[in-house]
Amino acid sequence: MRITIADRKLWMFLLLGMGGQVAAQQRPDTMSSKSLDEVIVQENRLAGPLKAANRNITIISRKQIDAMAVTSINEVLAFVPGLDVRQRGPGGIQADIGIDGGTFDQTLVLLNGIKITDPQTGHNIMNLPISLADVDHIEVLRGAAARVYGINALNGAINIITRQAKETGAVINANVGSSFKKDESNKLYNGYGVGATGSLVSGSSAQSLSLSANSGNGYRYNTAYDNYRALYQGSFQLSAAHQVQTLAGFVKNSYGANGFYAAPGDKESEENVKTFLAAVSDKIQVRKGWEMTPRVSYRFTEDQYLYVKQNKGGANLHDNNIVDVELNNRFETGIGSFGAGAEARYEAINSNNLGIHERTNLGIYGEFKSKTDRRFNFTVGGYLNYNSAYGWQFFPGADVGYNITSDLKLYANVGTAQRLPTYTDLYYKSPAILGNAQLGAEKATYMEAGLRKYSGKFSYSGSVFYRQISDFIDYVKDSLPQPWQPQNFQRADTKGFTLQTGYTTTFASGVFNSFAANAGYNYLSPSFQGDDNNKKISRYVIESLRHQVTANVRAALLHHFMVSASARYNMRINYKDYTVVDARIAYQQKRYQLYVDANNLLDVTYVEAGAVPMPGRWLTLGGSVKF
Repeated sequence: MRITIADRKLWMFLLLGMGGQVAAQQRPDTMSSKSLDEVIVQENRLAGPLKAANRNITIISRKQIDAMAVTSINEVLAFVPGLDVRQRGPGGIQADIGIDGGTFDQTLVLLNGIKITDPQTGHNIMNLPISLADVDHIEVLRGAAARVYGINALNGAINIITRQAKETGAVINANVGSSFKKDESNKLYNGYGVGATGSLVSGSSAQSLSLSANSGNGYRYNTAYDNYRALYQGSFQLSAAHQVQTLAGFVKNSYGANGFYAAPGDKESEENVKTFLAAVSDKIQVRKGWEMTPRVSYRFTEDQYLYVKQNKGGANLHDNNIVDVELNNRFETGIGSFGAGAEARYEAINSNNLGIHERTNLGIYGEFKSKTDRRFNFTVGGYLNYNSAYGWQFFPGADVGYNITSDLKLYANVGTAQRLPTYTDLYYKSPAILGNAQLGAEKATYMEAGLRKYSGKFSYSGSVFYRQISDFIDYVKDSLPQPWQPQNFQRADTKGFTLQTGYTTTFASGVFNSFAANAGYNYLSPSFQGDDNNKKISRYVIESLRHQVTANVRAALLHHFMVSASARYNMRINYKDYTVVDARIAYQQKRYQLYVDANNLLDVTYVEAGAVPMPGRWLTLGGSVKF
């Protein structure tokens, strides 16, 4: 067997990084404020402790986030094995997120269980009205998940859970950073961020308001950005049986889009995306053993794209309106838990490029989770879906788990899901892309088996999976001068496995207070079967990751200092491999924190999406104060 230089680099990285990891989904480690048994996965119907789950779920805790050299949710997700986070620049301006080799349109993003699916394009799913400071933890569910979340969770789902106000007070945070390189006008490339959160807790109510702004002149020509966010959250205990939750948020994201979609001709491109999100839910204890949760949410997005920003009259302008109504129920019985409910979703777009369209989706779902005993538990259920454009579909799923010991668990699951074509897939017209109104919906079947050990200083996990997507949507063309066009092909198959391991410990005295190290490795083997596959140029199939390694170490020193370093190694099927290393040094007191971040320490040149080279070495100074 011939071993390439890239293979040697991979295995050296893997051997160095695997020297002890606590897999994030298995054990939040000493950096987390909760033990594993206490972590509750926030599914809409049958929420339960992570340890009882029989699927590949990653939990990223708040304290893990605080130990990372990151300033955006996108950057946090880039360190989760199996997630392919393809950013188009710093500051969280835009990122395409794929799971286990899938495309960004096949990933479902949720905010506190509210679906952020964008019917126009998956490019906008991370345009969220929350800053990194608003996040309590993040749940990543890998695998087809219609049974749990309904449509569009083709390859998995990312559920971002926000912090809830627990006491009256305020927090202010700020950061400033630079590459110390200069632009064409001899100004330093730089960026800054400021934010504040105020909370009011009184009697049976808890409310909070968060405001943040991030801005910078970029890191190369036409990459300046401005990002403004506002988020309100309220919780009102109306009675012992009624708890109302409210949320309203707004984000305005403007950025130079040099190389984003149609390089090299889009050097002067600019994009402005505004999103408003509102939701209200009521958790009702109907009677003992029966909990009902109705929820209504509304999302509006305005996306304005200028191929040449100096030509204001030539903008593509897309307005999207989404209304989602849900009714979730949970029934506790002597034999286990039943979940059942219904969902109605309305999506409409008014666009000068895509046209005026609307579609309606109705879903009915149910599942049963056996009462957990010392050894064995299982869940079975399904989602019956009707879409006004694609008719009726049924998506079943099941999982099973067996506790070999109290700490060691064997699990397996099978799931199915559907992904509807976006309006961009169907109707977009430009010199670079030509939509296809005849596209059908993608369907996936997913099977996984794994083993994991939770407790103790040393933890580990491993899983293997197989996914088959029928009617796979890929953007293809016959020759380079032609525009891309989405087409349904017969099948896309992906096989893969994940290994994660870790070590964590605390010290009673001395310089070190705690130490944790973790690493993960993800391998994918995709194959594609289509009528004319070998004759066409593919946009997505050839871009998935083959090898992915993540590793980090964290140490608390002298009761007030925290030092961390993180690294990720990526090897794409049709791109060079690269390694990115970040580090943070922080000084922490009860009411304030100061930190210094160094991102891309090795000053590596690499591309994650489009024709956009990511920033080189970047230093950031930041801090926060609590009142």
